[in-house]
Amino acid sequence: MPGSRTGRPPVQRASKRPAAARPPRDNPLRTLYVRARKAWDRPLTAYYLILGGSLLITVLGLVMVYSASQITALQLSLPGSYFFRKQFLAACIGGVLLFVASRMPVRLHRALAYPMLAGSVFLMILVQVPGIGVAVNGNQNWISVGGPFQLQPSEFGKLALVLWGADLLARKQDKRLLTQWKHMLVPLVPVAFMLLGLIMLGGDMGTAIILTAILFGLLWLAGAPTRLFGGVLSIAVTLGFILIKTSPNRMARLACIGATDPGPNDQCWQAVHGIYALASGGLFGSGLGASVEKWGQLPEAHTDFIFAVTGEELGLAGTLSVLALFAALGYAGIRVAGRTEDPFVRYAAGGVTTWITAQAVINVGAVLGLLPIAGVPLPLFSYGGSALLPTMFAIGLLIAFAREDPAARAALAMRQPRFGRKRAAVRGSAGAAGPRRWNTMRRRASAARSSGER
Repeated sequence: MPGSRTGRPPVQRASKRPAAARPPRDNPLRTLYVRARKAWDRPLTAYYLILGGSLLITVLGLVMVYSASQITALQLSLPGSYFFRKQFLAACIGGVLLFVASRMPVRLHRALAYPMLAGSVFLMILVQVPGIGVAVNGNQNWISVGGPFQLQPSEFGKLALVLWGADLLARKQDKRLLTQWKHMLVPLVPVAFMLLGLIMLGGDMGTAIILTAILFGLLWLAGAPTRLFGGVLSIAVTLGFILIKTSPNRMARLACIGATDPGPNDQCWQAVHGIYALASGGLFGSGLGASVEKWGQLPEAHTDFIFAVTGEELGLAGTLSVLALFAALGYAGIRVAGRTEDPFVRYAAGGVTTWITAQAVINVGAVLGLLPIAGVPLPLFSYGGSALLPTMFAIGLLIAFAREDPAARAALAMRQPRFGRKRAAVRGSAGAAGPRRWNTMRRRASAARSSGER
């Protein structure tokens, strides 16, 4: 081999190896979708969505009630925090009811169905007794319970219909009777129509619509045939049309759908100013407490139209956040109803989800001008203790049902407090040091038996 000019052998360069093929990068959107899908499929997803979503809606509702009700309270010569304090008291009582309902076994919920139905019917009858019933805004649906506190029994009628209807359908399904149309309808539909009649005696069309939605939700979950479902729906629509046609007030509300002008005699004043409040909020709102419409322009700013004040003060971001929380709550309720093998849990969870979702849709649709103003509050959000208490008990029902799922129960049983895990690790590193003070008596006994002591 010839040498180089310097007399050294030429340096042989190593041949270049082909570059290894890089693994293809995952699509970030697909990765995010896969992670979100895994998170949704976890056993405790429904449990956390119901608990967290309901608490967030309630807390945000307290803030907005305080902001929206100050001017109304001052106009009535009351302290600015008057309505907030009453709502906060109702939320505290409702929190206790939620906790109790979430810890009650399913059989105890079923045992409460008939007493709650009987109590609701009795209170609805008392509403129509002169001297006991109280009329508010032309509707006699209230009972004075002393001082400034009033009770609306029809709100508890929703919860009673859900529990009683779920228990009735579950018993008939166990006996294989739901294949016959007469067992599907009787006595569920007659009892529901009795409750509707008692409510309509007071003129509360909005609550009657929610009760009708619960009835159809139960029939749908029970697998009612299309002809049967359509027949009951046609009867309900006919009765509703007659009730609306014979009432000038309800016809005026129907005429205000999509209105952009108050019209003659300002009959669409509330609907139009609700749109004004939402339009002036913009993307992020005018700021908490800075609403203009609540200064006497928007009636019922802290009750039926609190969503409009939320849009004005918190903007599109605030209203979309509230809608997202309700959507998550509805999804979790559907998931609980769809994954259970217990017929009572399926009917009750579906009934509660139908109740809360339908009421939220009707309230928000009225504020947006897409539906007639029905006079129903936004669940967990609007002012009103009579509506808040049964709704929070119903949320406790959903939490109890979510905990009863076998996978969720196993996941909750595996979870221990961080303090306990830390102490267990310390005990394991100590070797045969024996049980510590923080152990329970059962663990001490098991440790003593394992070491040969008796």
